[in-house]
Amino acid sequence: MLANPLAITTSSLGLHPSHTLPEKLTAAASTGFTSIEIVYQELLDYGLTQTPPVDATNAARTIAHLCHSLNITVLALNPFKNFEGHNSPISSRLESAKQWIEIAKVLGAKYLQVPSQFDTENSVGDWAVLVDELQQLSDLAASSSVSIAYEAVAWGSYVNTWEESLKVVQDVNRGNFGLCLDTFHVAARVWGDNTVDSGIRQGGERALRASLDRFVERCPMEKVFYVQLSDAERFEPPLAAGHRFYQEGFAPGLTWSRNMRVFPLEREYGAYFPVVEIARVWMKEKQWGGVVSMEVFDWRMREEARRPMENAARGMQSWRRLVTALQSSD
Repeated sequence: MLANPLAITTSSLGLHPSHTLPEKLTAAASTGFTSIEIVYQELLDYGLTQTPPVDATNAARTIAHLCHSLNITVLALNPFKNFEGHNSPISSRLESAKQWIEIAKVLGAKYLQVPSQFDTENSVGDWAVLVDELQQLSDLAASSSVSIAYEAVAWGSYVNTWEESLKVVQDVNRGNFGLCLDTFHVAARVWGDNTVDSGIRQGGERALRASLDRFVERCPMEKVFYVQLSDAERFEPPLAAGHRFYQEGFAPGLTWSRNMRVFPLEREYGAYFPVVEIARVWMKEKQWGGVVSMEVFDWRMREEARRPMENAARGMQSWRRLVTALQSSD
């Protein structure tokens, strides 16, 4: 039986304005999740609902107290995006980072999650620059006892595979800078394709198998801070102009991620990603025993009636399904 500590992101608990942060935290705690990833925008939104309105730092203080009362810890604050290599002054980006890190500290969050750069038009891919700026970010975070969980997103401009993100971690070479791995990003990058009828890219099965084999051989698990699990709904019809989720200029993977990511093995919602195969490598072959976090962005959760308690129960049911699938494959 897998005994990983379980976390869930606030985005996975509801996407309607009436799905409040306190309601989400209560739902997560009552269904067995022991920690939470908090989306920064949700702190801002929560602060605006207070009388009088408060800023993100003061909202974080209230939320931290609530988490303590619910016996749930804050795993991470996310997503601090488009940082490294951006064309804006590094001083302004570090000043923004300082504010995020302070809020993470107030929350008691262990990690600040940083997705890999994807603002291609306003950034550069000079590896030395990327590494140097991430070192500066790490050092700033370390002064507040916060670690950086770096995640290769499938549509990243310069870093979009686990191999590339591991190289970043190794080159940054800071004890508080490590990996966040996500089943969605691994599969969406090398296996899935939401622009074709099959939903699978040509050669995807071989590419995924090769990637997982390399992971077993090359990825030191001490460089992993936590892992995220999510599945994906097949696009029927495939994504193209005219599709309800199509946005011109958006990478297909980004559109997929923001609208049709469901909990692992939710076949009833069209889930079809090879999550079991990826999780088997991470959690069985590589014996990952650390935190597992559920991160989904399901369009259905934009409905007011899909309350956080229902969504939290979906997440826990998904975890049980995955555990069963992994045990049956032994």
